[in-house]
Amino acid sequence: MKGVIKILAITIAIIAGYFVVLQLYPKNAGRYPFLILLLAGDYYLWASFKSWVLNKKLLLKYSLTALYWLPFVLLIATTIAAFNYPADSWPAGIRIYLFGFIFMAYAAKILPIIFLLLADLFRGFRVINRKAMNLAKINRKPNTDKKISRSNFLKKAGLISGGIMFSGLFLGMLKWAFDFKIHYHKIKIPQLPKSFNNLKIIQLSDIHLGSWASKTALRDAVNRINELQPDLIFFTGDLVNYKTDEALPFEEILSKLNAKMGIFATLGNHDYGDYTRWPSKQAKAKNMTDLFVFYKRLGWKLLNNQNQIFEKPDGKIAVVGVENWGDFGKFPKYGNLDKALSGAQDAAVKLLLSHDPSYWDKIVTRNYPDIDLTFSGHTHGFQFGIEIRNIKWSPAKYIYIHWAGLYRNPESKIKDQLLYVNRGLGTVGYPGRVGILPEISYIELYS
Repeated sequence: MKGVIKILAITIAIIAGYFVVLQLYPKNAGRYPFLILLLAGDYYLWASFKSWVLNKKLLLKYSLTALYWLPFVLLIATTIAAFNYPADSWPAGIRIYLFGFIFMAYAAKILPIIFLLLADLFRGFRVINRKAMNLAKINRKPNTDKKISRSNFLKKAGLISGGIMFSGLFLGMLKWAFDFKIHYHKIKIPQLPKSFNNLKIIQLSDIHLGSWASKTALRDAVNRINELQPDLIFFTGDLVNYKTDEALPFEEILSKLNAKMGIFATLGNHDYGDYTRWPSKQAKAKNMTDLFVFYKRLGWKLLNNQNQIFEKPDGKIAVVGVENWGDFGKFPKYGNLDKALSGAQDAAVKLLLSHDPSYWDKIVTRNYPDIDLTFSGHTHGFQFGIEIRNIKWSPAKYIYIHWAGLYRNPESKIKDQLLYVNRGLGTVGYPGRVGILPEISYIELYS
């Protein structure tokens, strides 16, 4: 009877939890099954080491138990607190590093959970094998080998890997989150008018100002960009996490960005205010209006399905911007390239700003062969991966075909059709980076 009540209570808690997440974080409700799976794994991991912990001395026993369950307690506490005080209204430093710690703790537990599963599988196979041999009446000499068993080895390997993961993520938060890397690329576009030869473009993406606890790092990034003396600066979306208010403390710094021919921007999925609760539709609409006004004050031209033509005696180039269009999940699909290209059809070169790279794959390459080079962001390179010489890997590659760097459309016949995916300047969720550093893209076009 107790078992039935326990199962019923867990089921009710899971269902209730879903509605809580749907209310507080509507855009993340689709990830709820993964969260439940992770929490189940968390309990599974604890059950494996519980007896070892409970055999320790009183102080150590309670300390280890409290430390293990601290991330879960913080997860529940922040969820309850968010009902009365939405997370986006919390002080930036507390919000960023509190959620960052919870993320790091659970990310570090994933590897031990996987190793533990493997250990239990090996143990299960061994038990099945032993029973099969007993049924077949096969005598087997007892194993007197003093070597560590495979299952114990996997358990210890899991604990070590979890510790290394947590340490790496902690270092990524303290050291690499703002270790800006400039990626240099010279790209040949044969039809580029000679008067635009050696056009210098800086691309920024995914600043996520709600994830910056300090202004110092952003000021450093702006100074480094200005030292490059770009002709154009492109910003490909996700200025904020939740609300336009996050950007206001950084206005003075961003207003210092300078480009000879102007700064152009487009919207990302986070810019629409879809990741927070609003008291009314009017409040959400005002948030968007505030964002448009903010861009105007900065002097950045927001291209919402629009274009900007630059003309010289030997030809024109068009900077084209589409609103966010994402192929996955519930991302907005507001991009309209037909509208954005209006009046720019005769430009010799068309440069497209599109936040989500899936737009290039699904729409641009299939229907718009005259788009020469698309600038995107969105993926962050997963903020985790390996980029060493010829090795380039990140979990992002299992979600996005094009997730970081320069790509060519293999099916383009008339001319090269290119995509550049920026790794992002800021962070979201986990306030750090490991292996995939924050990027400033320096792209020079020549004919």
